[in-house]
Amino acid sequence: MGSGQVTDWQGKNVTVAGLGVSGIPAAKVLHGLGAKITVVNDGDDARARAQAAELEALGITVRLGDGATLPEGTELIVTAPGWKPDKPLFAAAHEAGVPVWGDVELAWRLRGPDAAPWLAVTGTNGKTTTVQMLASILRAAGLRTAAVGNIGVSLLDAVLGEEQYDVLAVELSSYQLHWAPSLRAHSAAVLNLAPDHLDWHGSMEAYAADKGRIYEGNRVACVYNVADKATEDLVRDADVEEGCRAIGFTLGTPAPSQLGVVEGVLVDRAFVENRQKNAQELAEVTDVNPPVPHNIANALAAAALARAYGVPPQAVRDGLRAFTPDAHRIAHVADVDDVAYIDDSKATNTHAAEASLAAYESIVWIAGGLAKGAVFEELVTRAAERLRGVVLIGADRGLIREALARHAPEVPVVDLDRTDTGAMLAAVREARRLAQPGDTVLLAPACASMDMFANYNQRGDVFAEAVRELGAGA
Repeated sequence: MGSGQVTDWQGKNVTVAGLGVSGIPAAKVLHGLGAKITVVNDGDDARARAQAAELEALGITVRLGDGATLPEGTELIVTAPGWKPDKPLFAAAHEAGVPVWGDVELAWRLRGPDAAPWLAVTGTNGKTTTVQMLASILRAAGLRTAAVGNIGVSLLDAVLGEEQYDVLAVELSSYQLHWAPSLRAHSAAVLNLAPDHLDWHGSMEAYAADKGRIYEGNRVACVYNVADKATEDLVRDADVEEGCRAIGFTLGTPAPSQLGVVEGVLVDRAFVENRQKNAQELAEVTDVNPPVPHNIANALAAAALARAYGVPPQAVRDGLRAFTPDAHRIAHVADVDDVAYIDDSKATNTHAAEASLAAYESIVWIAGGLAKGAVFEELVTRAAERLRGVVLIGADRGLIREALARHAPEVPVVDLDRTDTGAMLAAVREARRLAQPGDTVLLAPACASMDMFANYNQRGDVFAEAVRELGAGA
């Protein structure tokens, strides 16, 4: 199932929902294939009007300020992944028997008969890093590949462009998976599952079920996290092709059909002859950048998918050595007075922050921002013994302060009640005051950034700038 199911787009009435980064390319591609396109969009601001003008110049109909009504004659909806399933447009589509696809589903269906297979990755945290590691490993094996999907090259470009790929490393969000019913990957991994985007999915069960769709129809391997039983449960529930295997990854010693770590070495007991007795060395832990626990887990998941595709052990090592993580992911900014300053601004939820905090022994933690409905009890309980002190910033810092008062009452807390541009410099200075030689000052906010910053990138940049000012004696 997959490629070429809708071969004739000529005159087909397609409604594209949303003018975002996926909506505009989808509208253009389908228009180019001869479909009659109507784009609907909730917003009607200056940006939307400019985008609409560009599409209307091509002969595409655009309806701004009304994303709720189903245009007459619609035979298919292609939606931006962020549109919530409970929107009136989709209820109307359901009633009319009109299918709804996301951009991933569209890309999957537009693939040619000889299209590159997909190695797919999802999970609450670590997706981007794992997909980039995987692409690096595949490249080291001499394969033509790209990191695509939720990052990098758009999937539509990857499947329709002139570049020929052997295999694609695909990052998929729960939103994208929700709208991709016929996707069938070569192999796929769910890295972890923690409550996130529950306002969109409606419940943890619905969120997990959408993540689990990535395993449907897998041919070779369903890769799961041994430390996160929910990911293994999703493998059990999946309907896969005959002969597809469940492959675990663990930071401990691997059992047969798992990848893991033995005495500082990443080893494979899944894709080897006689896996009851044999293990294949893949790489040193020190080949992983940075070699902190959750990133080693990412490397093992990437290695498992690469090995499922038949990549030799040497390419795993070479690919991991060649990989450099994106900015604001456990990035070492500087050492000042024998204190390390680490920027993990990308830790925008509690699960990511917990992984970050687990990587260091003695921490002055800078946290806070927009909580997005998160609770912090478990995070604080697990991190309490590592905390030298905490500096709180942002709109929902009170929630973290209350959790600290309950579960880590002896840890000193500085509560910065300010949101101006100088707030981060003040936070870094307070952190310096609390830190002792050998400590780590860690920006792992466990919250979104939009209360004070444009995005997590800007938040990390401002933190790094403040650290540099500190180092310069400011």
